[in-house]
Amino acid sequence: MAELVPIPFPRLLASMLRGLIHGEGAFDVPAKAFFRTPEGMDWSRELHVGRVATPFGPAAGPHAQMAQNIVMAWLVGARFIELKTVQILDELEIGRPCIDVPNLGFNIEWSQELRVPQSLEEYVKGSMLVDILRSQSTLSPDTWLLDRPLLDLAPGDDATVFDMSVGYDLAGIRSDKVRAFLAGMRDARAIVDRLRAEIPDAYAALREVPFRREISRSVTLSTFHGCPPDEVERIGEFLIDEGVDTIIKLNPTLLGPTRLRAILHDHLGYDDLHVPDAAFEEDMQPEQAFGILERLAARAEARGVGFGAKLTNTLVVENHRDVFPKSEARMYLSGPPLHALSATIAVELRERFGDRLHYSFSAGIEAGNFADTLALGLAPVTACTDLLKKGGYSRASKYFSRLHKTMQQHGAQNLDDHVVLGTGAKETARTDAAQRLLDIGAPAAMQQAFGGGATPTEAAATCGEAASQWMARWLGASAAAHGVAYKRHLLETDAYAKAKLAKPPRKPGTQLWTFDCLTCDICVPVCPNDANFTYHLDRATVPVQQAIRSADGWKLVDSEAVAANKPHQIGNFADLCNECGNCDTFCPDLGGPYVLKPRFFGSLQEWQRWREHDGFYIGDATVHGRFEGVEVAAEWLADGHVRYRHPAATVVVDMASMRVAGDAPSGTVLDLTYLHLLDTMRSAIGRLHTHPLAVPVDMAPTALPVGA
Repeated sequence: MAELVPIPFPRLLASMLRGLIHGEGAFDVPAKAFFRTPEGMDWSRELHVGRVATPFGPAAGPHAQMAQNIVMAWLVGARFIELKTVQILDELEIGRPCIDVPNLGFNIEWSQELRVPQSLEEYVKGSMLVDILRSQSTLSPDTWLLDRPLLDLAPGDDATVFDMSVGYDLAGIRSDKVRAFLAGMRDARAIVDRLRAEIPDAYAALREVPFRREISRSVTLSTFHGCPPDEVERIGEFLIDEGVDTIIKLNPTLLGPTRLRAILHDHLGYDDLHVPDAAFEEDMQPEQAFGILERLAARAEARGVGFGAKLTNTLVVENHRDVFPKSEARMYLSGPPLHALSATIAVELRERFGDRLHYSFSAGIEAGNFADTLALGLAPVTACTDLLKKGGYSRASKYFSRLHKTMQQHGAQNLDDHVVLGTGAKETARTDAAQRLLDIGAPAAMQQAFGGGATPTEAAATCGEAASQWMARWLGASAAAHGVAYKRHLLETDAYAKAKLAKPPRKPGTQLWTFDCLTCDICVPVCPNDANFTYHLDRATVPVQQAIRSADGWKLVDSEAVAANKPHQIGNFADLCNECGNCDTFCPDLGGPYVLKPRFFGSLQEWQRWREHDGFYIGDATVHGRFEGVEVAAEWLADGHVRYRHPAATVVVDMASMRVAGDAPSGTVLDLTYLHLLDTMRSAIGRLHTHPLAVPVDMAPTALPVGA
């Protein structure tokens, strides 16, 4: 199937709120991973599109495609959400699996896996859910639903920017479909008003939240690998002329074949990664890129819109692994080696353009280099590959904890201080910063204040009205100095070498089964769409039972029961699973959770649509199931009996005695094992009071279902 099906807004909202109300987190992001700026710290940053509480977020990939993805990223601290790339070709056939992140990152997917209008609605839904979360700190207690806010947010923690990503050619971007998307993101009032009216009565107070109608006014241009340089420039001109703040995403091939291969193979040791010659021949050359950036920057300035560059896109390499279909000759590299390549380009681009451009960065970001990257003056910084690893979205908490520790050690209280002081040794950080202050000829009062122990921001404040000008010079000199040191670190150490890679996830060789696995729950957070989930079985075995029709009626025949010895089980929400394969990479067992664990569909229509896939649809009183292609259904009647529809016959069963009533030809064999499984799954899913599959949309927010 591998096709995503958005969750209806009321169900999505109820699921998020009930998880928060009951302290469980939201969409499988645990409450302990929720972001809050530490007291005394200011991680906000003024970007080309406005101020954000943190210059961090998901890159335009799997973590920013659907509404629940956006919410999960926001909850862990993402305040710059780069939405997944939208393009005119929205019915692509993508090989499956499409993600392979054992320690490096590889993928073969391109843009959004939804239709363009669906993407627009998902992004509006995500924005509205974030606005509801933001309301917990900015609006009156009427929106809290309880006698307290649902989130513990520090002042200013809610400032968020959504950034569009579009591709891949000028004709597509100028098409009615994509222009309608751009217009809808600039003015989403029609969708906002419609979704506002869908908010369930149980949460009626939230209809008063002032939802943003301009979801985004900025865009990151993501073109094809090999897009002609003049095409990139024309697209940039078009977007700027449309009044959109624009960032141009560049490719790592800007280093050229000799330098790139020297870094990749000789310095880093990735001799198994081969970049085809065509990748360099098709992509723009350095001087072409510099010229395009110069001209577009001037055009943007003349029209009063922001402009900059993003470092970088993924790197094209030959498909040498056994994960993706053999028909895919190329795949796209991300992770540690891309960080070394892209950071080198970022440093050199900054050396050439200084502060005339805005610099966005995304390449191999992880907890270990997040603070370093911010110290280079790059912002926003977005991540993808690392968030696909064990722990998923929650890994972002380590980014901020390490940033906090570094800044505390250096006496930095905000990100300007952090850029000035850097991440080097504490004893030399202030000495080096003081020397740069001297080099730029800063006023004596500023130098004296800093020498006396003031923070960089405090020292700049001594310059009065000229404070921002002197701080800007100091920041530029500091970012340049850190860039020289970081480039040396990348090329002269083995920090990102193949030899330093973490080992791929270990698989002991045990086989995954429907009701049996190690139940380590690793597969739950590594799914960017939140498709995998846990549930509880209240029975240790599932009876294997047949009813055989004879002249005397129905006779029960029992066989050895199917063991389900572990109450804690894993399921797969089929509507949210695009079969990317990431859960299989990290599952210790063999077989893949997205393949072998029970699938649950969000609607009868979807269950019927994907007849080649086994799975369940659980309605209010009816459960449908498909087992190796055999379709059955059970309808719970008012008297406690069940109407059981099986291909062999339709009967009524007393679940207490398993007495079967109904006519059928003599010799008919009716498999009741399926009925037991339907009953088991109905009971298990019915207890998931916060999951989108089963959440009671109109139930009072403080109430729990009976037996939960």
